[in-house]
Amino acid sequence: MRWSRQTPRPLVRVLRAFTGLLVLASTILLSGSPEEKHIAIYSTAANYSLPVIERNLTEYVGLLEVFEPLGTVSAKINGTHWKFRYNDVDSEFTAGTNRARIRGTDVNLPASFLLENSRGLVPLASLGTLLPKILGGPVTFNPTARRLFIGDVAVHFTAQVMKTAPPVLVMNFTAPVNPAIATEPGKLRMVFSREGVVAPGSRSLTFDSQIIPSANFVEENGRAEVVVSSSVPLIASFSNDGRTITIGPPLQTAAAPAAPASTPAQPPSVAGTTTTTPAQALPTPSTPRHYFAVIDPSHGGEERGAALTDQIAEKDVTLALARRLRQELEARGISTLLLRNDDSTLTLDQRASLTNSAHPAIYICVHAASQGTGVRVYTALVPGDAENRGPFLGWDTAQSSFQAGSRALWTSLSRQLQSKQIPVRSLVAPLRPLNNVTTAAVAIEVAPPSDDASQLNSPAYQQLVAAAVAAGAADARDRLEPEP
Repeated sequence: MRWSRQTPRPLVRVLRAFTGLLVLASTILLSGSPEEKHIAIYSTAANYSLPVIERNLTEYVGLLEVFEPLGTVSAKINGTHWKFRYNDVDSEFTAGTNRARIRGTDVNLPASFLLENSRGLVPLASLGTLLPKILGGPVTFNPTARRLFIGDVAVHFTAQVMKTAPPVLVMNFTAPVNPAIATEPGKLRMVFSREGVVAPGSRSLTFDSQIIPSANFVEENGRAEVVVSSSVPLIASFSNDGRTITIGPPLQTAAAPAAPASTPAQPPSVAGTTTTTPAQALPTPSTPRHYFAVIDPSHGGEERGAALTDQIAEKDVTLALARRLRQELEARGISTLLLRNDDSTLTLDQRASLTNSAHPAIYICVHAASQGTGVRVYTALVPGDAENRGPFLGWDTAQSSFQAGSRALWTSLSRQLQSKQIPVRSLVAPLRPLNNVTTAAVAIEVAPPSDDASQLNSPAYQQLVAAAVAAGAADARDRLEPEP
């Protein structure tokens, strides 16, 4: 928009403001709602993600949630004093001050320590100082990208373009990886949201190739991304148990010119000669979807699960939570199947088979724990040593094709739990039967709201958690349930 020197100044200000609103509106429409801030933590014990909150223009994170996957933790409040214990290391923080005491030594924080609903919040920027003192070992922290590495756990990689016909980019990683992959004109993106992938010597890689000239490494909001530039469409394939990714043009890109449209396509020969075609997913017949959600209360029967207290068994809490969750889902018009509605025993294979036979849009497995607080949300860590063969899915890797939906569900549940002021942590684990389920699948592990494990039997607390999880499932419905 232009205006002349003769335009009255008040009108200029109005026009500028209107133009700014248009730009803001366009940005919101194009990008959607602002992305939630997270920090990713990588360790030998677990790789996990935590929400980052902002207070007084400063980023904060819950200290108890940071250490909970790493060892035994506890916290006590005495007025404004918050005493924190990790294994045998004691620390003390005081609300409203920027000084802490760890192992008997004073430590300065970049901003004040906060107490919110008995939850201790530390400035995100302080983790690089606090963790080495509490853990007693090396920590590498990138506060800008919100990625923290405990010990030598980073995943390194090399990248080289092989001068084959057509050329391919071969990336070798020091550990198995399973990135989310997306393509767009001129680019292939690999997003590593769960693996501690770090940049090679340079973040910008150039190759002596006209088809694949470069690749760039980017870190932000608890994840890493590799963007491969190209002059033709690219596809990626995995090998070496997930440690090698090969990126190159589809086979038809390098083949002879296609036959005229009027010439029918020839099927691959089965004798005498071999015709190579790019791999394609076999068409699957549409399956009636009777249930949107399958809820799976863990344990049952002779399998009691964890002893949450002397009187409370995990199997009883998971069934009560699952029943409340089904009520909350059906109150929102979401059809739900409960795999276990009594004290019966189901094997892990039976649970996966029943779920897959029901063809739901989502699967939620319910666990309970006496340690920690809040809710842990798990997605599957799919092994890289098996492969699918045509339409037959490997049992231990059946989840691999559904991980994008699982991440979407995982995000929705975490957002709603956080909105209810329930501490939430997102983790990846080889937790069966998640690996065997052929739909968007997560597991939730519900811990008490405080150190008192008997509160897991509280109807009010169970209802709060069930309502938040149901709201998260409802939010994910449009993205996970196909149009009729």
